[in-house]
Amino acid sequence: MKAIMVVGTTSHAGKSAIATALCRILYRRGMRVAPFKGQNMALNAYVTLKGGEIGYAQAVQAWAAGIDPEVEMNPILLKPQGDMTSQVILRGKPEGCVGAAEYYEKFFDRGWSAIVASLNQLAKDFDIIVCEGAGSPAEINLKHRDLTNMRVAKHLNAPTILVVDIDRGGAFAHVVGTLALLDPEERALIRGVVINKFRGQRSLLDSGITWLEEYTGIPVLGVIPWIEEMFPAEDSLSLLNAPTHKEESEITIAVIRLPRISNFTDFDPLEAEPSVTLKYISPKQSLGYPDAVIIPGSKTTIADLLVLKQTGMAEELQNYVAGGGTVLGICGGYQMLGQVVADPEGVEGIEGRFEGLNLLPIKTVITTHKVSRQRVVNSHYPTPGLPVTGYEIHQGRTQPSERFNGALSPDIKPLFDDLNLGLVDKELSVWGCYLHGLFDNGPWRRAWLNRLRNQRGLKSLPTGIANYSDQREEIIDALATIVEAHLDLTPLL
Repeated sequence: MKAIMVVGTTSHAGKSAIATALCRILYRRGMRVAPFKGQNMALNAYVTLKGGEIGYAQAVQAWAAGIDPEVEMNPILLKPQGDMTSQVILRGKPEGCVGAAEYYEKFFDRGWSAIVASLNQLAKDFDIIVCEGAGSPAEINLKHRDLTNMRVAKHLNAPTILVVDIDRGGAFAHVVGTLALLDPEERALIRGVVINKFRGQRSLLDSGITWLEEYTGIPVLGVIPWIEEMFPAEDSLSLLNAPTHKEESEITIAVIRLPRISNFTDFDPLEAEPSVTLKYISPKQSLGYPDAVIIPGSKTTIADLLVLKQTGMAEELQNYVAGGGTVLGICGGYQMLGQVVADPEGVEGIEGRFEGLNLLPIKTVITTHKVSRQRVVNSHYPTPGLPVTGYEIHQGRTQPSERFNGALSPDIKPLFDDLNLGLVDKELSVWGCYLHGLFDNGPWRRAWLNRLRNQRGLKSLPTGIANYSDQREEIIDALATIVEAHLDLTPLL
């Protein structure tokens, strides 16, 4: 099978962005292309049409290739949940939680079999596969059990790009050191180096490139300039560097940066709104006076709920709502809004029954059964009848704490035409739902933002806009155009 492999000298070198660009470049050249990452460790996940979980980055790469995401594009997804354990998602389905040593003992062979089977399936349907590595291919203490990097490249005999982030400094040492630690057969697959995130005068780099090519015997295929992209990162460390203000912004939305925050890709559409400043706040920080607060998804709802209480953020949120503030909880954040979160079987690692934030009259029971599916529903609020699409990924059932003659309490209202998907209080100040991708729906997002704007006396924004998927297409196209202008693909194709 034809393939290109993208590995990096370090984490955050830009592998995902380069792989995404390659998918779109090859797609625009008329090829049937599929992305692939054998094993991904991330809390940003997406649900395929068939209900399987994969890393969100591979979903973006699939969209860049003009196709629907499939579980074969990311056969192993590891979702860290604390205490050195991770939930294992194999071919889209959960297989339990294990520690690192146990994982490699129980899942290494099964994982490699899943990788090979997935590659074989993709090879039947596509002309070329763009593979992404993870971290560095030269972690000598991990290479014997690395399922993601050069083991895949060797299996495919794939010409490989080595990406280095020059903005970090030490780029030449990173390249030379990485190549030195590769086995000869692995090094032979490296067909070129890509210097990424360059900002400066290109002529000042030329002598270094000449030296690197002569020293390694490997060409530099391109120097990619710094791109202010809005693509999802693999982990929450990137949120520490997220921009905190826009000159044209008129409202501020705070997102609580939970220790095990998940699916913060939900907020990419808000980041893309010129009038919105999205501010990530640690539970240890003061909440301040934002126009709205979002409690995001969490891989461990109870543990993160306890953090909110221990740091005093829970009380701040309660006072914020009492003062007229707006709070929205998604998935784990929705569960925290209720009166009780119970985990009778210790699914999340902490068995017991815990008091929630008491902002909605609901209760949640964490269960072993995991719901992962795409949804299409109609909203009741903030505007009735708006079609909304998204996806669920959660372990837990959330229900109203009590009903009156079989009906909902008058204090809450269904957010969508599926009662089990979300609720809002009668003042429309506390919102909660299980729907990831909610803000991708342009008309719904604008209607919700307009409630915040009206409270500030600001003019409403137009609601007749396209969904974020159209804007994402523009971002992918722009990324691919820049990368293609600075990258020589000849040695790879």
